[in-house]
Amino acid sequence: MKNKILTIITLSSILLGGCSKEFLEEKKSYDKYDESIFTNETQTNWYIDRLYNYFFVSYRNPQQSIVGLYDASRSQMTEELAGTIPDKINSTKSLLLATEGDTYYGNTIGTGVQNNPYSRIRLANFLIEKVESVGRGKLSDEYIKRAKGQMYFLRALQYFDLVRIYGGVPIVTTIENASSTDETIRLPRAKSSEVFAQVAKDLDSAANNLPMIWDVPGTNYGRLTAAGALAMKSRVLLVAASPLYNKDWDNSGNEKWQKALQAGLDAETALTNAGYGLFGTNAKDWAEMTFRNDNAFNKEALMVFLLSSTSTTSQGYNNGWENSLRLRDQNGTGGIAVPKAMLDLFPLADGSRPTASNYIDTFFFENRDPRFYRTFAFSGTKWGYKQSANASVWLYRWRENTSAPKYYGNNQTNSPAVVRKMSNPAADNTGYAFSGTDIFEYRYAELLLNIAEAYAATGNAAKAIEYIGKVRARVGIPATNNYGLGSISSRHAAIEAVLYERRVELAYEGKRFWDLQRWMLYDNDPASGNSVQKLGVTPLNGVSRTGFYWQAKVSTANDPLSATDRDILVDPDASDFNTQIAKLKNLYNSKFVMTPLDQAWDRVNNVPVSILFRSNYYLSGLNGGLLSNNPWLLQTKGWLDFSGGQGTFDYQD
Repeated sequence: MKNKILTIITLSSILLGGCSKEFLEEKKSYDKYDESIFTNETQTNWYIDRLYNYFFVSYRNPQQSIVGLYDASRSQMTEELAGTIPDKINSTKSLLLATEGDTYYGNTIGTGVQNNPYSRIRLANFLIEKVESVGRGKLSDEYIKRAKGQMYFLRALQYFDLVRIYGGVPIVTTIENASSTDETIRLPRAKSSEVFAQVAKDLDSAANNLPMIWDVPGTNYGRLTAAGALAMKSRVLLVAASPLYNKDWDNSGNEKWQKALQAGLDAETALTNAGYGLFGTNAKDWAEMTFRNDNAFNKEALMVFLLSSTSTTSQGYNNGWENSLRLRDQNGTGGIAVPKAMLDLFPLADGSRPTASNYIDTFFFENRDPRFYRTFAFSGTKWGYKQSANASVWLYRWRENTSAPKYYGNNQTNSPAVVRKMSNPAADNTGYAFSGTDIFEYRYAELLLNIAEAYAATGNAAKAIEYIGKVRARVGIPATNNYGLGSISSRHAAIEAVLYERRVELAYEGKRFWDLQRWMLYDNDPASGNSVQKLGVTPLNGVSRTGFYWQAKVSTANDPLSATDRDILVDPDASDFNTQIAKLKNLYNSKFVMTPLDQAWDRVNNVPVSILFRSNYYLSGLNGGLLSNNPWLLQTKGWLDFSGGQGTFDYQD
């Protein structure tokens, strides 16, 4: 829809016009909100929509994460992106002091509502506690249920992100007023397991109070649902069972894995019965799922965040992803160059992994998993937009002797491929910045992989393969040899196979960091129970994210390719796809050579660096300002407290 309005994120900015906005602004502090707001549906809707806004207003592209914050810093700490070095992978820094702890938790409360985690929790608690007593008789029972259900879900999301960043935190489920003297609100940090239990409980409450699919989808599509709550419980319990929080993770009979598996299976059953499932039956459908059914129910979208194509910020928020993906000669900002490790990662067309015997990295575009051609664009690739449906991509350079290199179309990238996943081929190249493509924060495919991982961890490799197979079958990987997975019998190999599949299926969807974190795959930290060694993976520490150029073999002052040379259109949906791939390969052989980057991609002060994620970063310490104002809170192990002493709080309980 043109000028689509975001139901979840921006509905508050639409509804809060005129006197309604003034009403809420007048009450924009804890002491001014009172239960009278819940005496009718209109005002209650204002309240609910404002809280959605507080949670999700900054969610503008799929690489972002953390409710209320939504930045891409965690994605920048993975193999998916290069060139940006957040402090936590910067080998020239060592964060240890309380003043260097993550500030997400929030600061002291000022005169008004600050949009921080415990403010959002308090606002959710306020409705949960007051709407029933005040609204009974004025609001329908069904309306009250749905209002409370959304608050339980939002509170669960907030505690989940807190426990993912810090481990155990204080659990507050009632309305509390800020006070420097009230001893009863000086709550200690709960155990991590207690926070996970509270999150699961809230998700159960959300599922019991919310519909699987909202009625009046034109108005309510995008709101949190019971389907999303059930699926989120699967994700939450999977994280709780992982090595970061579970010292007994390597025990196939561990109760946490059993609970994660059951939550996944329960969600699968309920969601299937309600009409959810994998979208489409082929890789073309897979590529188009985020934009084909614009602003309408999509069976794969378990948590979807709607964005607007309006250019008026007061009427909606845009997805920044399309603009960041598009190359300069398509009027974009330059594209997201793909590190070589990502190009080499994806399976081959039969589902098997690339090895020295079956894969040549020079021809990375040949014989790959169908998802490869929908995740990346490279020279010759068809990547259209509204004004040119058959536009193609070209990423190469040439130089004359020692002169500065020239790049075709001014497409200067550090890789011969760029990300194209979740791009809309009908996007208007005069307004990429106003993309309204929705963000699928949680897809049904992830639920299937959650189940696969839980099966693997409980020792059922056959079922793990079966569930990975469902994900692969949808995109057209042949069933031969277990969809290319081969024979997997060991528990550790099955877990690793699932984590590998997540890297492919969920690439560039903001999920990779959380898998690295919960499995503690940056290093060989003993606290992980040797997860790196047991799974047989290479730790990310010490890795340098690299790229390369397609460079003309012959020194030349002019473009080495003619229009005839570029008469290639690699379209995986076309009948001559393999012919076009062969033409591209021949063109490369005759004209280009694989050339290292002029300088390292990852640099600090212009000095090459490798990833170094220190063990105490898996969970952050509490920030010094927070500890100063709340001296009863214990600092996390591995971090110094406000006085310079060693932290004592153990997040593995």
